[in-house]
Amino acid sequence: MDTTENINTQAEDMARELRSLVARLEQAGRYDLMLRAISVPVVERLRIEAARAKLSRLVITRDMRFVLKDYAKEVTMTPVHKALYLLFLNHPEGIEFKDLCDYRDELKSLYRMTAPATDPAKICETVNRLTDPTDNAINEKCSRIKAAFACLTDEYTLDYYMISSHTTRHFNSSERVWFKRLKLITLPRNLVIREYEDGENKESVTR
Repeated sequence: MDTTENINTQAEDMARELRSLVARLEQAGRYDLMLRAISVPVVERLRIEAARAKLSRLVITRDMRFVLKDYAKEVTMTPVHKALYLLFLNHPEGIEFKDLCDYRDELKSLYRMTAPATDPAKICETVNRLTDPTDNAINEKCSRIKAAFACLTDEYTLDYYMISSHTTRHFNSSERVWFKRLKLITLPRNLVIREYEDGENKESVTR
C-alpha cells in the first residue's frame, strides 16, 4: 500500500470513529460537548464544504454577462470588476497581490475584452493602479466583487465565488518559514462555462 492510499485509509477509519462518537453524543443530547470538541471555526468550514452541493454554474456569455445559471440570477459588475474576476479565474493556483504587476498585460487584455469601447489610456491607468502594491484599488475592487455575489448567494456559497485569501506555509533549505498570502477563487472550474471562448452552439442563458 503506497503512502497516499495508507493516509486515505487512516482518514476513513478516523471518520468512522468520529461518526460513532458524534452519534453517541447526539443520543446523550450533549451538543455542547460536541461543539466544544469540534470548535466553531471547524463547524463554519464544514458548512462551507456542505455548500458545494448547491453551487451554481457560472456562465460567462459571449457578451460578457456573468450569470449564475442554476439560480437564474445575473451578477452585476462593471467591466473592470469582470476583467479582474476573469484574471483570478484564469489562475486557480492563486495570485499574491504583490505579484499582480506580473499579470499586468493579461489584465489589460481582459479589460479590453470586457470593455472594448473604453479608451486604451483609461485601461492602462486603471490596470496600473490595480497592479500597484502601494495602491488600495485592488482591495476596493475585490470588496465590490464580493458584494456583487453576496446579494445573490448565502454566506457559505459566497465563499466559493468571491476572491478569498489562502495562506500557505513554505520552508527553504535553512528551515526558515515564510508564507504565501494568495488570493484565489475556489469555485470548481468545471462549474465555469465560458461561452465567449467557444463558437459552438451552447445551451442558452436567460436573463
